[in-house]
Amino acid sequence: MGASREAAERAGALRDEIERHDFAYYVLDAPIVPDAEYDRLFRELQALEAEHPELSIPDSPTQRVGGRPLPEFAPVRHAVPMLSIKTETDTGPSGAINFDARVRRALGLGEDAPAVEYAAELKFDGLAISLRYEAGILARAATRGDGETGEDVTQNVRTIHRIPLRLRGAAIPELLEVRGEVFMSRPDFEHYNARQRERNKPALVNPRNGAAGSIRQLDPKIAAERPLSFYAYGLGEVSGWPLPDSHGGVLDALEKFGIPVCEHRTVTLGADGLVAFHARILALRDALPFDIDGVVYKVNSRVLQERLGFSTREPRWAVAHKYPAQEELTEVLGIEVQVGRTGKLTPVARLRPVFVGGVTVTNATLHNEDEIRRKDVRVGDTVIVRRAGDVIPEVFAVIKERRPKYVGQQEQWSLAKAVADRCPACQSAIERAEGEADWRCTAGLYCPAQRKQAILHFASRRALDIEGLGEKLVDQLVEQDLVRSVADLYDADRINVEALADLERMGEKSAQNIVEAIGKSKDTTLARLIYALGIRNVGEATARDLARHFGDLAALMTADVEELQRVRDVGPVVAESIARFFAEGHNSEVIARLEQAGVRGRAEPRQADARAVLQGLTFVLTGILPTLSREEAAALIERKGGKVSGSVSKKTDYVVAGEDAGSKLEKARALGVAILSEDGLRQLLGNSS
Repeated sequence: MGASREAAERAGALRDEIERHDFAYYVLDAPIVPDAEYDRLFRELQALEAEHPELSIPDSPTQRVGGRPLPEFAPVRHAVPMLSIKTETDTGPSGAINFDARVRRALGLGEDAPAVEYAAELKFDGLAISLRYEAGILARAATRGDGETGEDVTQNVRTIHRIPLRLRGAAIPELLEVRGEVFMSRPDFEHYNARQRERNKPALVNPRNGAAGSIRQLDPKIAAERPLSFYAYGLGEVSGWPLPDSHGGVLDALEKFGIPVCEHRTVTLGADGLVAFHARILALRDALPFDIDGVVYKVNSRVLQERLGFSTREPRWAVAHKYPAQEELTEVLGIEVQVGRTGKLTPVARLRPVFVGGVTVTNATLHNEDEIRRKDVRVGDTVIVRRAGDVIPEVFAVIKERRPKYVGQQEQWSLAKAVADRCPACQSAIERAEGEADWRCTAGLYCPAQRKQAILHFASRRALDIEGLGEKLVDQLVEQDLVRSVADLYDADRINVEALADLERMGEKSAQNIVEAIGKSKDTTLARLIYALGIRNVGEATARDLARHFGDLAALMTADVEELQRVRDVGPVVAESIARFFAEGHNSEVIARLEQAGVRGRAEPRQADARAVLQGLTFVLTGILPTLSREEAAALIERKGGKVSGSVSKKTDYVVAGEDAGSKLEKARALGVAILSEDGLRQLLGNSS
């Protein structure tokens, strides 16, 4: 019985859609759907043609690899076709077990027969390339194209430094065609895009498109600017060289020729070995510096490979075992705004539930307003959602061709309009500093979304130093509504021995110690109190400068931007942050309650002695000093009239570096700033004891 009209029409529609996606992916290098969506369409067509063989026509996408050469490039006929391999869509351990079972059946191996030996490697997400070496010299490079005919991209491939132009070693093959993947690592991708943005030039969409687009540039100079990498995974045409007996042996030999081969490969036995490799690479996946979407298993013996042979489209001795898709399609149902613990306002897309990255995702970050506008995300759009490992899901791109007409008529989304210029958590004013991408709530001391962070910072060692008030205790105080702002710490009706003793892991003695530490913290310096308030852009050094300049908190609270900029090292951005903080009524209310509770910041006279040898000099401390803590070193410097800053700049006079010094030391060297050890600092202080 022939196929129904319905089945024939569906097969035709699937072929048309897959061809359209193939063209976008392979020819235009601009995919419009995630891999998982494409795979679903392809499998549906395969199933239809398997059920109704008369629907399997010669030009069906299932009969070829996909893609065709661009007319601008010379065509290259592959002597050995560059076929794709079968994909095992079961992303769990059974994917490896199923492949092993198929191989054993095809080889006629019984249950008691020895385990089959396999080579296992990574499935890269880049562009397949064939490298043809003649007498050891790179003669030609070609893309896969449609599997039979590719594109000559030799000039562009020559710009990839990891690909040798000449093979190493003595026994060089007469002809060696190496198959592999050109890709762009994530760090190189980020670095390239950062440089493009600095030049006001367009950035790349993703590493895969970056690699494909670079190789298929008509101008090799453009390709040379893009940082590409390459790993080999197999062979094409070979002559004048005794082939190794195994696939693993082939890869080892290629490595000796100087051709890059990924270190994350192994030779293992049976299904158990494949399952273990699959699990190990899955755990490593997000830490890899490049993108993969699965692993590849190959029967290791070349003799067994020949016995197993090929189907129409793929070898029977190899399979790609995919991991859970990291990208999927879904619909944006709404856009909401969340307030983070530092006051940052983040737009979040509410999504039609979709299974991606191994979990069901119902919302995804949109990062900030600029990102929404750049991607032009609107409610009702069909979008690609990406989730990698434990990373928060994000809306990666909009599928514009699926946008309904009514969605296109919407205005672009505005955060300020969405929240009516008020923090969704506390209704305080929001701000967006010049040059910054994020909107923030201005009520750091009051906002419930920022409550835990504000309390922890307020109680920290360099602020009011309330010993024992750690993260777990603060979590309980906030979750049980005992503390709504830092001022509540000093409210005896809320925070007392009885109330604290009832909390988890708290006894009466511990509760008493906390109450005493809170009481002790009332007597502090003005610099510590200013720092404890958590004003954006105000660190310890700036807090000390503000305390010295104004002398009391009331004078600081009423200072305007112009007056604030008279303070040493306080520029327009910091001055604006301070002024906005104190202009927010909720913050002023909390400070008033602190003062009513007896929290006072006493002004400290500058303790520079008559021999203020460091007057006017700025120091930065980094690393672990042999005998001094950073606080002790800072006190010595300030006593001699110097200033201690938290960051290195051209205005820095000295960096005092100890063991495990990091980026500050590197920046000092780059800027030519003088570097001192602890002994050098003591000599400068005139105190070598």
